[in-house]
Amino acid sequence: MTDIAANLAVLRARIAAAALAAGRRSEDVALVAVSKTHDAAAIAAAIAAGQRRFGENRMQEALAKYPALKARRPDLELHLIGPLQTNKVKEAVALFDVIETLDRPKLAEALLRERARQQRLPALFIQVNTGEEPQKAGVLPEVADGFIAQCRGLGLVIAGLMCIPPVDEAPAQHFALLREIARRNGISGLSMGMSADFEIAIRFGATHIRVGTAIFGARAPDPGA
Repeated sequence: MTDIAANLAVLRARIAAAALAAGRRSEDVALVAVSKTHDAAAIAAAIAAGQRRFGENRMQEALAKYPALKARRPDLELHLIGPLQTNKVKEAVALFDVIETLDRPKLAEALLRERARQQRLPALFIQVNTGEEPQKAGVLPEVADGFIAQCRGLGLVIAGLMCIPPVDEAPAQHFALLREIARRNGISGLSMGMSADFEIAIRFGATHIRVGTAIFGARAPDPGA
């Protein structure tokens, strides 16, 4: 079985070294442990090792695992890092602390309506499709500024931007692009970098890195695949 506590210790040391090399503080880089396809026992092991931020891709899986975990551990912070359908907004607003995948006006409007109903709203990150890949969610870079302005015009606070670089391209150019969009729009949060490239992301200013395999080991078969 994967030694989750040992993996987290190694990962935290790597984050600290990457932050130091970039002239940054390691505490300014938040580790989001991606628990997609991993069971509650694996998540509990990570919690026991001090991990408090987790990320899930699928609403159905998150709803099956996290309400009970969060009831026992109110200090957990849960991030939605997969696409959000408008018909799942009610559940997402109730369960998640951060939604990283805001990417279209219809979703922004649905979140606004749900804020009025529930009197709460998770922190919002806009997903930018930096590689302009047709199969991926996210706003295209050339319309990102306009979408950010539109969301703000609705009264939404945008806490950050998120990207997932193409697997066959160097990630640095995508991290640099996301950083520049954030800079010119006065946005401080940058969710970028995964198990294979988080050290590069830290060099480009990542405030949140999303790591799964380096913590939990290889994913179990994805029932939604």
